[in-house]
Amino acid sequence: MGSCFASWSYFIFHVLLVSQYSPANSWKDNDDGHLQTMPKQLEHGDGPSPLMNPLLNLFFKMNDLKQGKRIPIYFSTNDPSTSPHLLPKQEADSIPFSLSQLPEVLEFFSFPKHSPQAKAMEYTLSECEFEPLMGETKFCANSLESMLDSLKGFFGTGTEFHALTTKHLSKHSALLQNYTVLEVPKVVETPKMVGCHSMPYPYKVFYCHGQEGDHKLFEISMLGDNGERVEVVGVCHVDTSHWDPNHVAFRVLNTKPGESPVCHFLPADNIIWVASPAVTN
Repeated sequence: MGSCFASWSYFIFHVLLVSQYSPANSWKDNDDGHLQTMPKQLEHGDGPSPLMNPLLNLFFKMNDLKQGKRIPIYFSTNDPSTSPHLLPKQEADSIPFSLSQLPEVLEFFSFPKHSPQAKAMEYTLSECEFEPLMGETKFCANSLESMLDSLKGFFGTGTEFHALTTKHLSKHSALLQNYTVLEVPKVVETPKMVGCHSMPYPYKVFYCHGQEGDHKLFEISMLGDNGERVEVVGVCHVDTSHWDPNHVAFRVLNTKPGESPVCHFLPADNIIWVASPAVTN
């Protein structure tokens, strides 16, 4: 990915990516029978209008966050409660986890070299080894211990932190529908945050990255047209002036770099880590 992309645009790309995968404990296919990788036209804004792709109904404008506003949102059916957890560090460390060792990893899990699973694993390992963009902290975590150690390094020694996630409060069945904002969204004030995104892999792997400032974080209570209740985490990237003008978010929101913040909702199997105490207004 070129340096012309804002580092926080990575966050959006991975939200789009992971929403296409089934839970990791059904590590075979997605809903249409094929394990997919990131469509290149989403990365570069090419191909058909993004409005035709339901996965892109995660973007919104900050002024959409008004009580009573109806917003079309795509939420994947990935359920964190039924997905594998992070492995214990000792077990994770016993399994090769690098692109150079991909043949050994595939052999360990008995996946053919050219299988959809192999391609997805290659994608995840490539992203994990990709150099961070300027000003960005990034890491991949395949154990709880490695995640917490990396988070301590980001937030600083002695700083407490906690997790925010999108929570479905009732049975989740509709992938795409209109959701109504039930009350004034809560603003979470935090100087630092790290987004961790569940990646396609035979066991739980998170791609995490963070930056200071230049963001707004919201907790939003919403009601779907079919009666589904959800507490949603929303992130807004305030300064988009240095983003690529062909970024798909601008096409979806009909805006331009620097014109207004770019916001997106967080799928349920992703995590936002914030420094504690975070102030909720």
